[in-house]
Amino acid sequence: MTLFSVWAPDKPVTLHLDGRDHAMEPGEGGWWHAEVASEAVDYGFRLPDQDRPLPDPRSPWQPDGVHGLSRVYDHAAFGWTDQGWTGRQLPGSVLYELHIGTFTPQGTFDAAIERLDHLVDLGVDLVELLPVNAFNGTYNWGYDGVCWFAPHEAYGGPDGLKRFVDAAHSRGLGVVLDVVYNHFGPSGAYAPMFAPYLGGGSNPWGSSVNLGGPGSDEVRRYIVDSVLMWLRDYHIDGLRLDAVHALHDEGAVHLLEQMAVEVESLSTELRRPLTLIAESDLNDPRLITPREAGGHGLHAQWDDDVHHALHTLLTGERQGYYGDFGSLDCLRTVLEGGFFHAGTWSSFRGRRHGRPVDRQRTPGHRFVAFLQNHDQIGNRAAGDRLTATLSPGLLKVAATLLLTSPFTPMLFMGEEWAAGSPWQYFTSHPEPDLAAAVRNGRRREFSRHGWAEDDVPDPQDPATFERSKLDWSEPGKPGHAEILDLYRRLIALRRSLPGLTDPWLHQVEVWHGDQHVVIRRGPSVVAVNLAECAQTVSVRALPKAVLLATSPGVIVERDRLVLPPESAAVVSVR
Repeated sequence: MTLFSVWAPDKPVTLHLDGRDHAMEPGEGGWWHAEVASEAVDYGFRLPDQDRPLPDPRSPWQPDGVHGLSRVYDHAAFGWTDQGWTGRQLPGSVLYELHIGTFTPQGTFDAAIERLDHLVDLGVDLVELLPVNAFNGTYNWGYDGVCWFAPHEAYGGPDGLKRFVDAAHSRGLGVVLDVVYNHFGPSGAYAPMFAPYLGGGSNPWGSSVNLGGPGSDEVRRYIVDSVLMWLRDYHIDGLRLDAVHALHDEGAVHLLEQMAVEVESLSTELRRPLTLIAESDLNDPRLITPREAGGHGLHAQWDDDVHHALHTLLTGERQGYYGDFGSLDCLRTVLEGGFFHAGTWSSFRGRRHGRPVDRQRTPGHRFVAFLQNHDQIGNRAAGDRLTATLSPGLLKVAATLLLTSPFTPMLFMGEEWAAGSPWQYFTSHPEPDLAAAVRNGRRREFSRHGWAEDDVPDPQDPATFERSKLDWSEPGKPGHAEILDLYRRLIALRRSLPGLTDPWLHQVEVWHGDQHVVIRRGPSVVAVNLAECAQTVSVRALPKAVLLATSPGVIVERDRLVLPPESAAVVSVR
């Protein structure tokens, strides 16, 4: 006997299984249940106002896509081999963000497994996957998912994801999964037809999820159950929570706090660390403040201000939200304090923004920092990486600043070898009207910034997706191999020096001059020359040894270093 259940508080539901309809009995709280003896595995639910069976809102498997029937899946049937896995904590780790569809030519979980040894050799600790739950079409960034319990079939489905996680664990790699709970995608979102999953508001991506209105207790349970499922049934080590500022929750216990409490309980049960990382536009450290101190109790949050400070300083770009960034003073502020906008004026927003970080009590590892990520590359009109903008010298400087920072560093796939491929915005919506709306909307967005429509890649063109795939012949080629070698050496150095592993922000000291900056991290000093000519830089201490230099020819002169053009050096000091 198989038990089928669905939440539909205001309408009767019929189970469709093995080509037949089966009556369902009403239960408590608007739930419907049917226990059926059948060998059939594909099923759906009929609603009175629909002419066909719809997939289960909690479907574990969508083998025929988000519009097809759901399939029964037994989580206990998979043959895990990671019984000795004790987890991987975020503090001290290096993250690596990748998109399954473009990480390899094949674009599957199994193909990605074949490249995991590269990440081990690089020194990565945690692999962060862009969303893999089922979405409309074959390929997509993943942020328009509609089935929050089912891995995307084109990637390999439920077993494919489990094989990937199992293989990662066998190599000592943890897995973080990007999840989206702030909206449903524009096509294939059948859950709101069953029950009040949506609230009255909206956000930039669609209707807001119902977190406080009638029926919201079950909606919150729906989300938290999805969180626990990824961590428990798929052995995932952490979740990156997309755009949590779009979770409109005015309750006394915020959904994020509810997640933190239940994930902590699951972590204790499983006896391995489980990590929750927020993406937020608010610059609010209360997300990562412990619950007993009045915060939400999450483990970390993405820090866009670090990205903006580095990107603008190195590229000179100042458009849009980059307007307030770009100075060496700005870089000093973020390296010492986490946020640039911390209750300060934001010209982009036309108001004060953010809240200060308590440098004495907040470890830097609670902030995930990056030079590049899917948004900061893919939301550029051409999807161009820093490789297209910066000289090799400045690429090396950028890597040094990130990987010697007090934050948790995250790399974007291919960054470690200065990949030449872009990473563009791509979709594969099969509906002509939706495809046209996405295409035209993208072109209108960038035409306002001076781009000709023909210069904006068509998201629906398969060539846009193909262009965005990594070229795995590059890492061994001149110009790429030396960048890869530097990333390996920087990650190894980061692990070996107590000054670079120390996470406390109040221990970071930064000073700067004309096109140079120096960062003191305990007994280690990082000196950077951004100029196109050699510069003499004071490190305010007597160097003992040059531990790493991005260019040959660093000269030590008492408490000063002579740095070659566009270069960086890490030295130990007395």
